[in-house]
Amino acid sequence: MLALLSAFPPLSTDLYLPALPQVMEALQTSQAMVNLTLSLFLIFFALGILVWGPVSEKYGRKPILLTGLALYTLGSAGCALSSGVMTLILARVIQGFGGGAAGAVVTAMVKDMYTGRKREVVLAVVMAMVVVAPIVAPVVGAIILKFMSWYTIFWVLAGIGLGSFCLSLLLEETLETRYAGSLVSSLGRLGVVLKNPGFSALLMTFSLVALPMLAFIGSSAFIYIQGFGTTEQAFSYYFGLNALGSLVGPLLYIPLSRWFSPGNIIAGCFILFTTGGVFLEVTGAASPVLFALGMLFATVAGSMMRPPTANLLLSQQDGDTGSTASLINFTALFMGSLGIFLISLEPVSDLISSLGLMQITIGVTCGSLWMLLRKRSFIRHAG
Repeated sequence: MLALLSAFPPLSTDLYLPALPQVMEALQTSQAMVNLTLSLFLIFFALGILVWGPVSEKYGRKPILLTGLALYTLGSAGCALSSGVMTLILARVIQGFGGGAAGAVVTAMVKDMYTGRKREVVLAVVMAMVVVAPIVAPVVGAIILKFMSWYTIFWVLAGIGLGSFCLSLLLEETLETRYAGSLVSSLGRLGVVLKNPGFSALLMTFSLVALPMLAFIGSSAFIYIQGFGTTEQAFSYYFGLNALGSLVGPLLYIPLSRWFSPGNIIAGCFILFTTGGVFLEVTGAASPVLFALGMLFATVAGSMMRPPTANLLLSQQDGDTGSTASLINFTALFMGSLGIFLISLEPVSDLISSLGLMQITIGVTCGSLWMLLRKRSFIRHAG
């Protein structure tokens, strides 16, 4: 159930990816406007996480989760009924804000129930299971488009939201002690967490990785379908290969963590991430196969570092779990939406080169920051 709830962002974006060129044509709008339906969804999903997380400390995880899922389902239905791009964008905003409740509550529930090495393993398993969504979603989306219109994709998402709402009724409340202060004070706990120097420094270092990763998601359909001239079905297979790398990463981390420290694995992932960017710059534009292979470096590296970095961030703060989880997920999604916005400004012919440059810049910068921060006294390492 935690994996299903965590899958809301990839389901809500990747199921829709093969339809982006079709939506642009059907609604007679531009690539930039269509990309707004992705980036604004992620921005409001991130804002939802920022709000729902600390509020769940006061009202409990389950009531907040049910409220968010109801909004997500209504927003999905609104997308399916949209007749213009502005209506679609508005519905995606509602969908994203509601879905943010799932993103906030899942990470908080994991910390409520697990500690130390066990929490790290659970995070890895949940993240690995979540990756099934981006592998399957574009293929399913392409099949839907083959027989039905892109509106059907949002009816499917509405069904997923309704099903998740019903399943969530069966969940037990995991929060043992609720915050006794006011609603405004509970939101103010975000600032308390941000004042922790160990948390804030690591948060910025690790969250920047999402910028090129989500830039790839926002540009992938245009690169494969318009740039390389593949079919929507072929695009879903190439994208599935990249998503498979995200499945391999967390699963590979579990055995590697028995032999190497989390800190060394994170450092190695930054090196692999940078290597992927260099590969894209040199050979990525030659063929869709080489482009997919270049992105595979980044997806494996980015997903492999997620369990140890999430556990490390959670370990910086003893209390305020909802606020901590909210800030972790919010910052990553905000950076990712920024990546989608930046890549939407580039012409199709320059997309691959821009992605490679993003990966190299982030890999070198964040890898260097990590090497500087990991030995500092204010960083609390996970036990």
